[in-house]
This record gives sequence, structure tokens and C-alpha cells, in this order.
Amino acid sequence: MAKPILISGIQPTGNLQLGNYLGALKNFVELQNSGKYDCYFFVADYHSLTIDFNPKEKANEILAVANAYLAAGLNPKKSVIFVQSQVPESTELAWILNTIAPIGELERMTQYKEKSSNNDSINAGLLTYPLLMAADVLLYDAKFVPVGEDQLQHLELTRTLARKFNNKFGKTFVEPQALLAKTPRIMSLIDPAKKMSKSQPEGCLFLNNTLERIEEKIKKAVTDSDSEVKYNPENKPGVSNLLIIYEALTNIPIPKLEKKYKGKGYGEFKKDLIKVVTDSLKPFREQKTSSAKLKSMLATGAKKAEKLALTKMKVVKEKLGLLN
Repeated sequence: MAKPILISGIQPTGNLQLGNYLGALKNFVELQNSGKYDCYFFVADYHSLTIDFNPKEKANEILAVANAYLAAGLNPKKSVIFVQSQVPESTELAWILNTIAPIGELERMTQYKEKSSNNDSINAGLLTYPLLMAADVLLYDAKFVPVGEDQLQHLELTRTLARKFNNKFGKTFVEPQALLAKTPRIMSLIDPAKKMSKSQPEGCLFLNNTLERIEEKIKKAVTDSDSEVKYNPENKPGVSNLLIIYEALTNIPIPKLEKKYKGKGYGEFKKDLIKVVTDSLKPFREQKTSSAKLKSMLATGAKKAEKLALTKMKVVKEKLGLLN
């Protein structure tokens, strides 16, 4: 019996950071190794074009994400790993979805509203972004999509579009379901009121940071005036953020960590956290697959993905009355 297809991707927009690992990569590997799914993981390079970028760096950023997939534990023998733009049927289907998607639905997307507020110069790609995301899912008959809560609205639109197409042209697409993993919200080390972001590098743990940089950043991480290692997001946001990171990387519950460091202070806590982080991110520092091998792996993955994509697009065109 065939396994249900699962699909997800990460944008190549610069160095990946701890939030990418805990929010996506770690979960991808667990899903792959569960043996329950036929997994497809792609580098979402077309999506990444909606923000400013350097064309001279884009290819390296794409390969860096592919390298991170391998470092995290994704295995091309267990999962199909490919680049979005190397399967052009995704943009072909996205155009077709454009023709059935009401503009009002797209304008209601929370991420679009946030990015377009007080900004008249945003590109149309930010408006139609959810349609390309929908195409990436529907093209492969994916039954499951691992997402964070911020992507649930986009996935619901995907389900709506699948239903609308099926009702209008006949059963064609699978309505995908969300696999909502527990993804901890990782905040900046120097400003725990803000989400960890590459735009604030001093407060961000990048997956390829050196041991020295990890140690330096964690030592400088904001705590508070007392020395109690206690989870209290309202009154101790900095320490609480560090506890969330510790728990997420070790699977040791926060109450056990509080008990372990009772009366020991921040110095010992941070020293141990530095070791936890450096050990966890070791594969990302050491994984150095050559560009040639990465390109070969991605080309192989694209061939497998395109086989499904071509089959689906043939069906879609027949339903629409287009010539094949």
C-alpha cells in the first residue's frame, strides 16, 4: 500500500538559524524517519524572489539549504530533495490557480496585510505567494503538510482552492491536511521581546556559527537582575527563552531544568546551554558536501518530483479542456 505523500520546503534567503532548525528541519527529519510518509522536501527558491536579493549569491544560498537538509539528517534515499524552480510545473499550476482565486481571499491573508500595510511598493508576488504555495502542495497530491501556525491560513486557502477546482472541473486534487508540530517560538538573545532573526545577527544563533561565536552570543544573552533559573515569560523573558532553547534541543522538560539549576545561577546554566547548542549544531558546522554532489542530488530529486508533476498537469489540462 502506497504511503501518503508529505511535502514542505524552506526558502533560501541567507544563513539558516536556530529557529529554522527547531521550527522545520528537526521536524522534517522526524517525519522522514517515522516511515509513515513518502516525503518530498524542496528548496523554495521561487518564493524567495519576493524579497530583495543578490542574484550572485542566490545559487550559493540554494545549495546551502540543500546542505543543511543533509546536515539535519534528511536522506535522499528516504526523501525526495529538490529545488522548486527545477520543476516548472509548479508555476504553471500556480497560474491556473490564479484564475480561480478571488483577489479578496488573497488580500485577507494575514502575512500579506502585515507586509503591505503602509507600503505601496510591494511586488505582486507577495499577494499571489499563497497560490504558488498551494501549487507546490496540490501538484504532488500531498495529503500532509508540516506547517507552523503562521502558515495555517495559507494551507486552508490551498484546501479551499482544491475543493473549488474539484467542484468546478471534476475530482482532481487531494485536500491536504496540516501536520502542526510543536514548534517553539525562539526569541532574540539580546531582545527577547522580538523573534530571533537574521536581521539582528548579534541575537541570532546561525546554524553555521563557530563554537566561539555561539559561546560569545549565549554569554551575552539577556537575563535579569537576579540569578534564579525560572520559566516566567512575563517577568523573566530572557531566561525563559534560554530554557525554551534548552528544552527544544534536549527534550528535557523545563520543570526538570528548573530543578536541575535551582540555586546554581546563570553562569553554570549558560555554560551547559553553550555545550547543548554547540553539540546540537555540530553537524551543520561539519557537513561540507561539494557543490557538484549537491547539484547531482537535487537533479535526481527534481526528476522524481517532475514525474509526479507532469502526470498531475496532464490531468489538470484535460479537466480544463486544454491541449496536452
